[in-house]
Amino acid sequence: MSHVRLVIHLQNRKEKAMKFAIDKIEGNIAVCQNIENTEIVEIDVCNLPKEIKEGSVVFFDGKDYFLDEEEENKIRKRIQDKMNKLWE
Repeated sequence: MSHVRLVIHLQNRKEKAMKFAIDKIEGNIAVCQNIENTEIVEIDVCNLPKEIKEGSVVFFDGKDYFLDEEEENKIRKRIQDKMNKLWE
């Protein structure tokens, strides 16, 4: 699969996927928050991308989990903007 087709394919999967923020990792379990409904779920880290860390955002397309660095950056920026407003 070419790189362009892969990016488009992943983008389509992302739009339909559930997104989770990794709150904390406890042993082999990632405690995650569903971004859309704030539900807390536990996911075995062996099912997640190896690169995850606390604060990572992943999306689940019904089969696999993928890192969503774009969404993670949006969340980090939103939090930083809120912090900056507190100190104005």
